[in-house]
Amino acid sequence: MKFFYLKTKKTLFCILFLLPSLSFAQIINNGGTTNTNGTNSTAIPTAVPFLLITPDSRSGGMGEAGVALSPDANANFWNPSKLAFIEGTDNVSVSYSPWLRSLVPDVSLSYLGYAHKLDERNTLGASIRYFNLGSINLTDNSQNNQGTYTPNEFSIDGSFARTFGEDFSLGLSLRYIHSNLYTGVSSSSTQQAKPGNAVAADISLFYKKKLQEFGNDATFAFGTNISNIGSKISYSDNGTKYFLPTNLKLGIANTLNLDETNQLTFALDFNKLMVPTPPIRDADGNIIKGKDDNVSVPSGIFGSFADAPGGFSEELQEISISPGVEYWYNKMFALRGGYYYQNPNKGGLHYFTIGTGFKYSDFAFDFSYIAASQQNSPLANTLRFTLSANFGSTKEQ
Repeated sequence: MKFFYLKTKKTLFCILFLLPSLSFAQIINNGGTTNTNGTNSTAIPTAVPFLLITPDSRSGGMGEAGVALSPDANANFWNPSKLAFIEGTDNVSVSYSPWLRSLVPDVSLSYLGYAHKLDERNTLGASIRYFNLGSINLTDNSQNNQGTYTPNEFSIDGSFARTFGEDFSLGLSLRYIHSNLYTGVSSSSTQQAKPGNAVAADISLFYKKKLQEFGNDATFAFGTNISNIGSKISYSDNGTKYFLPTNLKLGIANTLNLDETNQLTFALDFNKLMVPTPPIRDADGNIIKGKDDNVSVPSGIFGSFADAPGGFSEELQEISISPGVEYWYNKMFALRGGYYYQNPNKGGLHYFTIGTGFKYSDFAFDFSYIAASQQNSPLANTLRFTLSANFGSTKEQ
């Protein structure tokens, strides 16, 4: 095993290369570990966890809820089927977030989303997600200087959405994933470490219905998205292959128009990883509880609902919950709030979020903030910034 460190006053940023074991990036902080998406060492292990990070500020301010929110260019991430209902003919959104800055100084996530309405029923989308792990000073086990390296990961998506009637749509995304953590030879193996590459797909649906609530116009929406269904990823030619973070999102959103200038939206999302839960093993590696996690991708997806060593109660622990609320005044100014909860035994993330938004003409700016103490969350004081624009008008408009 070979270690490479970036030293700071309180933390060590460590890339572990375990060939043939799992290859991933972690923050080691005061004896504990934090994965690059903010979860702790109790989370179900997958490769490229950056694919689960919320990129945009609107959902970031609503407790990470976004599957059923009104559509925009960020639907490429949340629910590609929503793209079929975008306003205008062209939507574009760019987001930036300094990431894990309470632990390391220069990690960040950037995201660019775009959507183009072909006609009244069909919409194309595209997005790029780039995760920069900063500049790392490399040393070997004897602390000898090995130079500087800049690990990074990115994904490129293409999406298609189509309406079926006025209220229902389906969506499909295809994704290319590149994970460049390190290139070199491990001290424990003669295998040449290389960037990992994979392809994946998302399958999604969206339903919305206009109705009356408390004597006012309202819209109820439901969405679901199974993301990152794809090939396993490896960091050497003949090395172990690891699961992508295949994830099931389910969400509802209810928007109530209080009057001509005031609008209120309540959203609730549920998330569950659809990858095998590691079994409990004895000192010799024999399984004493749970199921073998060395399975194919389809077996891992379908078996993820009944493979936890603790049974059904542990399966429930693998579901994270995201309630959020959004208030708009005159469609120009927004306030947002929410809460994200993940069981301590399955990643341990839990925090409040707040956010705001400003819209003028075709342009909008959104900002969000994670309100948590540094002792309780590695994502404390995380900021997200999003700038978006909506151009053109549909024939219906």
